[in-house]
Amino acid sequence: MALFHLFLLITILMVIPSSINAYWPPSPGYWPSSKFRSMSFYNGYRNLWGPQHQSVDQNALTIWLDSTTGSGFKSVKPFRSGYFGASIKLQPGYTAGVITAFYLSNSEAHPGEHDEVDIEFLGTTFGKPYTLQTNVYIRGSGDGKIIGREMKFHLWFDPTRNFHHYAILWSPKELIFLVDDVPIRRYPRKSAATFPLRPMWVYGSIWDASSWATEDGKYKADYRYQPFVARFTNFKAGGCSAYSPAWCRPVSASPYRSGRLTQQQYWAMRWVQSHHLVYDYCRDNKRDHSLTPECWG
Repeated sequence: MALFHLFLLITILMVIPSSINAYWPPSPGYWPSSKFRSMSFYNGYRNLWGPQHQSVDQNALTIWLDSTTGSGFKSVKPFRSGYFGASIKLQPGYTAGVITAFYLSNSEAHPGEHDEVDIEFLGTTFGKPYTLQTNVYIRGSGDGKIIGREMKFHLWFDPTRNFHHYAILWSPKELIFLVDDVPIRRYPRKSAATFPLRPMWVYGSIWDASSWATEDGKYKADYRYQPFVARFTNFKAGGCSAYSPAWCRPVSASPYRSGRLTQQQYWAMRWVQSHHLVYDYCRDNKRDHSLTPECWG
């Protein structure tokens, strides 16, 4: 019996750490979100479209999509760099075809040739996880030559059960995508042609993208399950606005003023990409990588 208990103890000690490491990321050791104050929705944003599908209650914004329309919002001012985050809670159940997005863009200032940096939640069918898609477009995403730079993830938690914090840190050197302060993707500036350099606004929205959102359009939005709801709170935005003086210093994703990630942050990011990355445009052999030179440059 003693030998059995010893065997059981050894088994538990072996299994538990590996289970934890397999499903939850290691600590990044630094939490950029803690460096920025939360603000109420109306302190930083305004409705952009679908005002009848948008409500604010105790600093939490609710937006929803039904068969008539979705809804979107936009920051009051544009930025040329900064940290932009929000805590978001998604709708459970059947949400195929529905996109909930939090992103940077200058589409209204540069129609047809704008820049965009996306965090998008791609809706799903019963029993399947949401896909978090990160994307970067550079000068021309609306001109018929759409060049997306998608990296897609299945999260290590259920984003419908609680609020989680999602953020984009944009500096002149790089873009960092973060989930609960864990870096999940780093997009460095390798050339001016492959990096967004013009001021952008911060946006959020919910809309019907049935043509492509879920398994390349296989499953469409089903309005028997409407309304499709997304909730945003804990808004954070800090950095250099388009109106800031030239000496405004870009914010950092790490303790280093240079902005580079720490080894611990890289370790956490590598863990996420090893366990939860489901698509990387640079590894897609069907893509024409002459159009994405950052993949091999």
